[in-house]
This record gives sequence, structure tokens and C-alpha cells, in this order.
Amino acid sequence: MTEQQLLRRIKRKTGEAIGAFNLIEDGDRILVAVSGGKDSWALLHVLRELCRRAPVNYQLVPVTIDPGFADFDSAAVAACLRAHGFEPVVEKSNCAEIIASHLRPGSSYCAFCARLRRGALYSCASRLGCNKIALGHHLDDHIETLLLNLFFSGAIAAMSPKLAADNGIHTVIRPLVYVEEELIREWVVMKGLPQIDCACPQKSASDQQRQQIKQLLATMSATNPHIKNSLIKALGNVQARHLLDKRLKDF
Repeated sequence: MTEQQLLRRIKRKTGEAIGAFNLIEDGDRILVAVSGGKDSWALLHVLRELCRRAPVNYQLVPVTIDPGFADFDSAAVAACLRAHGFEPVVEKSNCAEIIASHLRPGSSYCAFCARLRRGALYSCASRLGCNKIALGHHLDDHIETLLLNLFFSGAIAAMSPKLAADNGIHTVIRPLVYVEEELIREWVVMKGLPQIDCACPQKSASDQQRQQIKQLLATMSATNPHIKNSLIKALGNVQARHLLDKRLKDF
């Protein structure tokens, strides 16, 4: 596919999710979390494309959380945003320092970092007058999270495309929920967008389980190319009375 064909496909799937879950409404001011990775680039560009012909009016505010990791190049993210016509906001944080001094032995480095980043996004959204926060989690992220929880946490849980934030003020949205990671990867390469690493010092160690899940899905997809679509469909087709959760006994 060409760059434009890829973009149209991503736009169609994103629009489908926005409509299905009412992710964007008239008057929304949306903080778009831009990490510098492929997913956040795709999210920002696609939301801008959709905004041009949307039946509702909404604003996009790209925000980059600088976690304080020594090698994270927030200046490069900001420069790319400007080059593509966006006005960047870089929020400096002390996530790296807090993690170094407060992470408990045996706790997840990534999970702790994600909570700190999310808190920084909430604070920034309040300051900038944003009522929603858009994150770049795609279809593969949702499926992998489901399987990670099943295999390693003993829970049937994934990520919601629309969720009231922990602070009770903002709404977190994930418009790329129906978009496959491979589509995003191909489009970002064709578009010539940089992929700026988060520079997390623990990335390789903390990512091991997710890589195992990715490999499992790749192996299964080789014999059943529809496996991912089946799994994402399953997340919206919960048969509560066939589960063992005693809280669901009345179903």
C-alpha cells in the first residue's frame, strides 16, 4: 500500500472506534500524549486529519512528558512537532529520580513509570484546560495486555477505549484501539517520521513478558491470520454467566 492508502485505512479504523465509543465530542480540548514513538505520531496526525472533516469541533494539544532519563531527546520530539505544524508542549518531570528512590524490590519498573507519567499528564491537562487525554495504544496493545493479564496476573482485563481518569476530572481515550500495529509501523516509515526511544534504562528487562506474548501471537497468526481480530472482538463480547467470578453470579 502507498502512504495515502495506509493513512486512509488508519483513519477509517480510528473513525470507527471514535464513533463506536463516542470518544470525541463537540468542544473537546484533547491533550495528545506524544512520546516520540510511532504510535503517538500516528495518533496525532490521524486525529488532525479527522478533525478537518469532523462533524464536531475539537482541539488538539500535543504534550511530551520528559521523564528525566538521561538519553531521552525531548528537544528532537519538539522539533519534529514544529516541522509538522504543531505547537509542542514539553513537560519536564522527575520520574527517573522518583523511580530510583521509591521503587520497591520486585515491583514493576514500567508500571511505576507509567503511573508517574499519567499523573504528569493529568496535571498538564488541568493547566492547559484539556478535558480529555488521548493515548496511542493500538489493537495489538489491547490484545497483548489481555493475554498478559490472563497468563501472569490471573485476571480477564485489558484496556478500555474510554475511561474516566483516576482524578475524576479527565477522560482517557484510546482512538487507535482498532488499528493494527503493523499498519502504524508501515505508515510512520513511509511518512519519514523519527522514532525517538523513551530511553528507559530498564526497557529490555521489563519488556520480556510482552515480547513473549508478541511471539505467541505471531506464531498463531501464521496459521490463523484472523486471530487478532477474533481477540479484539472477544473483548466486546463478554459472556459473563460463563465465567467464575462470584461477583457476576446474578447474571
